[in-house]
Amino acid sequence: MLRSRPKLETRGRAMLAVDSAAQRSRTRRHGQHHSPCGNRGTRGRPGTREHAGGADGRTRLDRTELARTASVAPQTASGHLARLTAAGLLAVERQGRHRYHRLASPGVARMLEGIMAVAEVGPAADRVRRPVVVGPRDLAMRAARTCYDHLAGRLAVAMADAMVEQGHIELSADGGAVTPDGAAFLRSLGVDLHAAEGRAAKRGGGRVFCRPCLDWSERRPHVAGAVGAALCECCFTLGWVRRIEGTRAVTVTPKGQRGIKQSFGVEAG
Repeated sequence: MLRSRPKLETRGRAMLAVDSAAQRSRTRRHGQHHSPCGNRGTRGRPGTREHAGGADGRTRLDRTELARTASVAPQTASGHLARLTAAGLLAVERQGRHRYHRLASPGVARMLEGIMAVAEVGPAADRVRRPVVVGPRDLAMRAARTCYDHLAGRLAVAMADAMVEQGHIELSADGGAVTPDGAAFLRSLGVDLHAAEGRAAKRGGGRVFCRPCLDWSERRPHVAGAVGAALCECCFTLGWVRRIEGTRAVTVTPKGQRGIKQSFGVEAG
């Protein structure tokens, strides 16, 4: 399989990735569940994350967004990140021009969980946490849109999650790949993988066969590359999605709601 490094849907700014071990433990303990088409473990406005307590770990926020959430200057945020990394609390992963930060160990996650538990019953619990809103404000754009020639938004991220969970594709920091079961699944939908392989095999002007693309609003990956383009084209051909004139947003048709639910197990409305 052809692989490449994932790309960001919008500007190539440095990003921060926060590990989710503490929040996943909190979510399991309080019995919260996630919607396959929304942000995990969050409530209220779509696409919002609360600082620390509301981060699900797979969300990527840039330095400016984190600084705004913490009400500090970007330079201050950079200084804190550097100190936390030097102290061994954070680990840094470099991906091209991007630098991702995550918790260095499960022990750090348990420590933070304890701190958050204390903060929730102390004076700090009365403070209003400022939500972080990333990506477009338009609700239709956040729900489903095109990113160049492939699908993006909550719908695309949910579809990518479903394919990963079902073992149809593999997405990682190093790139993406379609499994044999995934190839059979995509062909059963009508996705033209032969054409996708041909575009990927072209010398010079060829493209990557399958890769993750960091979603602008969800800050989690959707499927891009030749496979992403072929899947998007298939969704239009099947009548599952329809373009909204004058925008990159797309709407899911009633036929698409049924087809996506049956094929991916995703509620698309």
